[in-house]
Amino acid sequence: MQVTRFSAILLWNVLHFLVTIWYWVNDVYYTLESYLITCGFFKKYRSLDPSKVKYLAIVIESEEAHQISEVIELLHWVTAIGVKNVCLYDMEGVLKQSQETIIAECDARPRKAVETDEAVLKPSQLILEFVSVSDGKEGVVKAANLLFSKYKDGNGDKTKFTEPIIDEALQLVGCSGPEPDLLLIYGPARCHLGFPPWRLSYTEIVHMGNLKSKKYSFLIKAIYRFTTVCQNYGT
Repeated sequence: MQVTRFSAILLWNVLHFLVTIWYWVNDVYYTLESYLITCGFFKKYRSLDPSKVKYLAIVIESEEAHQISEVIELLHWVTAIGVKNVCLYDMEGVLKQSQETIIAECDARPRKAVETDEAVLKPSQLILEFVSVSDGKEGVVKAANLLFSKYKDGNGDKTKFTEPIIDEALQLVGCSGPEPDLLLIYGPARCHLGFPPWRLSYTEIVHMGNLKSKKYSFLIKAIYRFTTVCQNYGT
């Protein structure tokens, strides 16, 4: 009986030691990789083509969105990589309330309702859009009211509200917005936290962990992986 108990305890301690060693080796590997990527030792990351990310969305959990200095540093990294069209989102609108500070610190400008092709494809500076969950709700309400006023006096036929009709309504009320190519989520939740779903038809979504634990190398890897993925849009 005592031999069996001793063997079980010994086995548990050995397994615990092996798991601890595995996590330690894993941490060392990722720390070293992060350092090497940041220093530019990997050619594939140095040749990254940021033009494939025409519009980047960054979703931040509202509690972490209060860390404005972290957000600004993240935007500096994004700009250094070469991505210039960015949408910042948090549910409660914390980032919206601090947009003047963020824009000033990042030498950016707010996104206009209508941007020229040149501004979108070859922006001279960082262009920021600030979105919260209220924008999504407000957009739905405005689009619904528009469709109701447009079709309420119909001939009695049931109108089928197809995706193009709804997209047109959202565009007319100024709540459509461009679809992000890539959406990065910072925070504990692995979801888009209420980001307007009609803008996510073909968006690649990547969870990046907590904002405080962000790393420049992780950002480069996420954007690099997106640029190497072949997206299938169906027929």
